[in-house]
Amino acid sequence: MSDIKHVYDVIIIGGGPAGATAAHDLARQGRDVLLIDRDGRIKPCGGAIPTKAISEFDIPASQLKARIGAARIISPSGNKVSMEIGDIGFVGMVDRDLFDPFLRERAQKAGAGLMFGTFKTLEYNAAGDVELVVIRKEDGEELKLVARTVIGADGANSAVRRAVFGPDVRPPYVFAYHEIVKSPETPNPEKFDANRCDVIYDGEISPDFYGWVFPHGEHTSVGCGSAHKGHSLKEATRKLREDAGLADAETIREEGAPLPLKPMRRWDDGKRVVLAGDSAGVVAPSSGEGIYYAMLTGRLCGEAVVDLMQTQKASALRTPRKRFMRDHGRVFFVLGMLQWIWYSSDKRREQFVTMCEDADVQRLTWESYLNKRLVRKEPMAHLRVMFKDLKQLIGLSPRTS
Repeated sequence: MSDIKHVYDVIIIGGGPAGATAAHDLARQGRDVLLIDRDGRIKPCGGAIPTKAISEFDIPASQLKARIGAARIISPSGNKVSMEIGDIGFVGMVDRDLFDPFLRERAQKAGAGLMFGTFKTLEYNAAGDVELVVIRKEDGEELKLVARTVIGADGANSAVRRAVFGPDVRPPYVFAYHEIVKSPETPNPEKFDANRCDVIYDGEISPDFYGWVFPHGEHTSVGCGSAHKGHSLKEATRKLREDAGLADAETIREEGAPLPLKPMRRWDDGKRVVLAGDSAGVVAPSSGEGIYYAMLTGRLCGEAVVDLMQTQKASALRTPRKRFMRDHGRVFFVLGMLQWIWYSSDKRREQFVTMCEDADVQRLTWESYLNKRLVRKEPMAHLRVMFKDLKQLIGLSPRTS
């Protein structure tokens, strides 16, 4: 084992949106940062990012492979509801095999070091610094690295989280699977539209989550998720492709991974290690959205690390979770309740899709999604939506009687 004596300010494990954002922010402030990533690992992801992420994290137009102006919600019976965004924005679509390397390269240009390798273990030395063992990809050599602080951003199966909290501490999750296929040159709008995302709520596709067909320009992500171990995600994806007219489309790649759906109760070890992104469980329930929240927690963890180095107070690492839950905890709670209530059966899914026909529901949904906050300026609209929810639940709606 090679023992590298250099002591980094921060070592970040995981070069996805969370880790790369933290590395970029810290390097811009002159911090000595090393970003370690398992090169070649692409997370299964629909690739949707809201307007707020594009502006807040300065994402260039060149990374947007499509600008989606509508979603089509499909029920178990085949009822199709179009949800137009209108003039309030759009959903940007990125390809993770291009987007993640872009973020890592941006961090490098800001001054961060980049190493491709696999994290193995960590422990504290006598000086209170963190010693990590990493296997470097280029030559398979085992290295011992030292850092004053560590950010674990290595995904839902985070090895950093296991090293800090043990193997039994993890968030609840669904398993996601998708296939990236070549988009048709002459699409059939009834089946596939390059400017529309299709979201399928059907127990045959997923008994507890949903399926999707998300266009990315030349490519399209088709997939689904479920926590039911006996459910065949590959078979469900095959059906999604058939229904979208993509059965014969060229398959570019296939990917699967767990998708955490609840923030961890604790992100830091009380010393020098803190978690970000999927490692901390910050993927939104109901929607499965994670890119914006990953980048946000990467930024929050970067700020907390700077605070720790300036104050030498380990309590600084508690602030990312506190700030995140203060600003987004209510959204996660509401989305969790939505998933628990409306995804529980095909009858409920049918009611949910019917409810999405309502103009108030559509406007509040898009404004909340694009701006990443619950819309509070229209209390009467919220009240109307609440009564419509209740009518659907107790069966008073004429569409479901």
